Amino acid sequence: MAAYKIFLKKSVLKDLDKIPDKDLKKIIKRIKSLANDPRPPGCEKLSGQERYRIRQGNYRIIYSIKDRKLVVWIVKVGHRRDIYKKLSRY
Repeated sequence: MAAYKIFLKKSVLKDLDKIPDKDLKKIIKRIKSLANDPRPPGCEKLSGQERYRIRQGNYRIIYSIKDRKLVVWIVKVGHRRDIYKKLSRY
């Protein structure tokens, strides 16, 4: 299986700045792993949207997959208590 390319929305960089370093390293590793398997065990498709969610500790990574282009777009990264409230704006 060919590797997917990973792209981040500009707003995701701001999201990542707010995350503590110990969690940030794990989140980045998890995002990189999406290149080899964009639908890993534990990922869930968000209802009513063409987006997926994976967990990393108390944080959630929201992303979309473009299979024809082999691209994964990271849409939002945030704490589990906030991510779904903020997601409705995107």
